[in-house]
Amino acid sequence: MTWTFSASLDDFRARAGAFLAAGPAENTVLLTLVDRLTTAGLDAYGDRPPVFGWWRAEPGGPVGGAFLRTPPYAHRLSRMPEAAAAELALELARVEGGFGEVTGVGGEAGAVRAFADAWTAATGAVRVGGVEERLYRLAELTDPPRPPAGRHRLAAPADRELLIRWYQEFTVEAQVPELSDVARVVDDRIAVGGLHLWEDGGRPVAMAATSPVLAGMSRVGPVYTPPESRGRGYASAATAAASAHALGQGAAEVLLYTDLANPTSNSIYQQIGYRPVEDCLVLDFRQG
Repeated sequence: MTWTFSASLDDFRARAGAFLAAGPAENTVLLTLVDRLTTAGLDAYGDRPPVFGWWRAEPGGPVGGAFLRTPPYAHRLSRMPEAAAAELALELARVEGGFGEVTGVGGEAGAVRAFADAWTAATGAVRVGGVEERLYRLAELTDPPRPPAGRHRLAAPADRELLIRWYQEFTVEAQVPELSDVARVVDDRIAVGGLHLWEDGGRPVAMAATSPVLAGMSRVGPVYTPPESRGRGYASAATAAASAHALGQGAAEVLLYTDLANPTSNSIYQQIGYRPVEDCLVLDFRQG
């Protein structure tokens, strides 16, 4: 098995782009990361340059796995055999500098566990935290069972400060890494029509984001309703409207992730037509 590491986005797209596009659901995160790095620049996620890698079962063979890291965030794995994930961990443990720095890993649950087992055995690192997620694909969009009052609209520049605050509240509540430049993310998504609001009585009460359509895929998330507006079906309505928008933009597959520890979100998304694809895992490490 052969892993190749690179600091070049162009090399990564040339070597692994077709592989990622061939599995748009399982590789949704890497596809959207690559797109943002391409359109917004290599500093889109922070000041430190990203690192990339791709795997072949044999030299010269087709790419069968890939990873991407945008420091300070964790390594993100594409779909890959568990043996390839374990080999990646061992290869990273042998190198120094940016490639050898591993703070965490995310991806399909089996591959992540294989990586984590090999990484902790090779380095003495300890797993800390961990979020179990489920990837869903939209089968047939249906209306929420109890449609709330209000309407959908795209976010506008006038909504910027509210959405920055909601993004920050979401990251704290969901216990996900804080974005290095929330304002930039919000501005970029507003500019391309990727932020959706559910409005009731002229007041925004929930948001849902959509990623650009890539390889026929768009992903919904984050979805957020502030505490004072919960329990009224706003999140379901915002998600359904954002999903319909993605379909209208040409997406053949509309995806989203849920936290398996949140039974409410896993239930409401299935009620509007989403079906499970695979379970995923995000782990953090610290030196033992």
